[in-house]
Amino acid sequence: MERIVIIGGHGKVALHLARLLADRGDEATSVIRNPDQKSDIEQAGGTPLVLDVENAGTDEMAEAFSGADAVVWSAGAGGGSAERTYAVDRDAAQRAIDAAARAGVRRFVMVSWIGSTPDHGIDPDDDFFAYADAKLAADDHLRASELDWTILGPGTLTLDPPSGRITTAPEGKGEVSRADVAAVAAAVLVQPATIGRFIRFGAGDTLIAEAIADDSARNRGDNA
Repeated sequence: MERIVIIGGHGKVALHLARLLADRGDEATSVIRNPDQKSDIEQAGGTPLVLDVENAGTDEMAEAFSGADAVVWSAGAGGGSAERTYAVDRDAAQRAIDAAARAGVRRFVMVSWIGSTPDHGIDPDDDFFAYADAKLAADDHLRASELDWTILGPGTLTLDPPSGRITTAPEGKGEVSRADVAAVAAAVLVQPATIGRFIRFGAGDTLIAEAIADDSARNRGDNA
């Protein structure tokens, strides 16, 4: 059994992930800001941990991560002001990465988005730019760390039921269900070949474990 800390624990992807981890015998510690959400975490099979990562310092996060085997970042500001987007999606994420290193937790999985590349093409005047810019900064901070990292780049998230299948060569917006994103996160945690990989994916026809293994084999040695 491994202890996995999920940041952004009350999000839809995170709740699915907590269930998957609990079902396979792992311990999911779900970090939430609102204590009223504790019961939802417990119903999903996770252990709630109240911590406001937007305002928590690196030392406070490191204490929360102590003894964990891995950290999964699945938090986000969820739109709104650019200032808060940067505060959560960039600054808090970067502190979490530093905190994991400080706590001795080497494995870190970042839930990002399909377009998180320097050439994402989002116009600075677009309301979405702050998110794209913040996520790229967080992803780059993780890449530059000494952690055993994996960055997940799902396409447009849907509420469709899980299919258990994806493609790592998505077309268009690469739509994919939140449940399948959670399944990908659970899968990469037990596939060492995904370390150092940015995995872009959408809904597809290949079983998740096979798809991410094939992607890692095709791109072995490429940490872009």
